[in-house]
Amino acid sequence: MSKDNLYAVIMAGGKGTRFWPLSREMFPKQYLKLVGDNTLIQETMLRVKEAVAPERIYVITTEAQKSIVDWQVGEVLGTANSVLEPRGRNTAPAIAYMAFKLHKLDPDAVLLVLPSDHHISDRASFNACVKKAAQAAADGGIVTFGIVPTRPETGYGYIKSGPSKGKGDGIHEVERFVEKPDRTTAEGYLKEGGYYWNSGMFVFKAATMLEELKAYMPTTYNAFAAASEALNTPEEAEAVREAYQLVEEESIDYGIMEKSRKVSMVTADFPWSDIGSWNALEEVMDLDADGNVVEGNVVGIDCHDSIFFTGEKLVAGIGLNNMVVVDTADATLIVPKDSVQKVKAMVELLKASGKEEYLSPMIEDRPWGQFSVLGHGPSYKIKRIVVKPGARLSLQMHHHRSEHWIVVSGSAQVTRGAEEFIVGTNESTFIPATEKHRLMNPGNIPLVIIEIQSGEYLGEDDIIRFDDVYGRDTEA
Repeated sequence: MSKDNLYAVIMAGGKGTRFWPLSREMFPKQYLKLVGDNTLIQETMLRVKEAVAPERIYVITTEAQKSIVDWQVGEVLGTANSVLEPRGRNTAPAIAYMAFKLHKLDPDAVLLVLPSDHHISDRASFNACVKKAAQAAADGGIVTFGIVPTRPETGYGYIKSGPSKGKGDGIHEVERFVEKPDRTTAEGYLKEGGYYWNSGMFVFKAATMLEELKAYMPTTYNAFAAASEALNTPEEAEAVREAYQLVEEESIDYGIMEKSRKVSMVTADFPWSDIGSWNALEEVMDLDADGNVVEGNVVGIDCHDSIFFTGEKLVAGIGLNNMVVVDTADATLIVPKDSVQKVKAMVELLKASGKEEYLSPMIEDRPWGQFSVLGHGPSYKIKRIVVKPGARLSLQMHHHRSEHWIVVSGSAQVTRGAEEFIVGTNESTFIPATEKHRLMNPGNIPLVIIEIQSGEYLGEDDIIRFDDVYGRDTEA
């Protein structure tokens, strides 16, 4: 197989429920820095680009998350090939979409499909597995990654491997897929051997996947077949939107993997975690002498086997055992470790109760810096905005709100209509609604401003961009 035919498809959907309150519906787990200096999606990109050329790495996401993808992926790859789903319909339609799209672009395309939020510390072993799987996929197989289990895990599905494919390269037939087991069953799997964790990572030729879709998910196949002429053209978005009205809402596991006779498994013995809950941090982060995970400004007395994930604000714990404590600017979670699976239910309760804290964090990172909401009401919102030295916001305009900027520290270079001027510390300026404007930090220290918004509508989507150095969508 030619390396030029290998494409990566990174799945970056999700709603940020299992890592609330750090993750939110508009800022899911893959965009967080949980382990190390990069976010999970950035780590995925850095790992994959050793096997796949950056121009052939695609991220399939939603319109709401596109700007975050473009920013975070752009920081490590330079650009981001973002493909947008009109709405989430589980993994099978997303993979079908990319199989049709890339098959039209390259009839010999081999797709490496990966979640964006997994942690794999050994890049060399990962890429060795990719190479083996890609070769098997080029021969017409669908290859899944089976993770060598290290414990009787009840939170993962399992793969029962069959005989070796005979090449001595760690490729096995798949006997069956099994659902998440109870503890006793999982212990039996490890004792018997031949069972592997189902990682949700796959490699296959686009042409092979199209054949299997036609056989096992004909409704989805026909929907994208009807849209195929428009793929990779300006008409793609509308055609795909129509296709998504017809596709089956199904996972790739149920829709294809458990039915296809072309599935094999590559044995993956690298350290792996899907970081599926707060408890998973114990697998990927260092523990202190008392068995605690500690991230942030934390002081504890007689705390054992607990997880603390906080920010700059001091969090003090006394006598906590097997607990999870997560503190953010606008929400705090305290939960026993054996109940972390209920965090998703808590998010649903917040949503049903009209609590905005499920949706987005109070402090939101942006490529130029960050902002936090200090207060809001029916016709006003107050933000604290921090702009990195040398960074600039987009040239933009709002239809429904005016803005009053007060510089707290640093100096601001302001564009307002045809004017350009400097606003210093303790000075302010006013931006009327419908006026084009831009904020830039020309100095060597962070620029901090207070922004007071006033108007009939204050949503973050009331923004028209005319120029943006970070590659976000513009109207001109």
